[in-house]
Amino acid sequence: MEDLVEKYIQAAGFKKDVNYFKEMYLKDIEQKWDIDLSALSNQGKAAKRFDFVIKTDNQIYGIETNFYGGGGSKLNETARSYKMLSQEADTIDGFTFVWFTDGIGWKSAKGNLRETFDVMDAIYCIDDMENGVMDEVFVD
Repeated sequence: MEDLVEKYIQAAGFKKDVNYFKEMYLKDIEQKWDIDLSALSNQGKAAKRFDFVIKTDNQIYGIETNFYGGGGSKLNETARSYKMLSQEADTIDGFTFVWFTDGIGWKSAKGNLRETFDVMDAIYCIDDMENGVMDEVFVD
């Protein structure tokens, strides 16, 4: 899923290590752009890493990606975790959490996914990417 998301990031005109970055830790984001992300790291106690980070003129986007081919407790935990991460990110000016996920595994975890959809605006799937969501989400 990471490779697919990266393909769409590049197709939207972003350049690696210029305005999009792979596997960035919170501390590196904070240092690079002088932003306080302690609300996401339990006041610096957790070493969170995003799959991708996109930087536009006015916003930093922390991106997670995953694909679930089967069910299980991991999906439910991921949905709960990302719901909380999104709520924490909402308290930070200039930062947005974005989640790209897909897969048949979500059929068995609809309840938790629905709960996350209720509080998080930036959840997208492969179909969204195919239909140009990158150009809508990552704007200045």
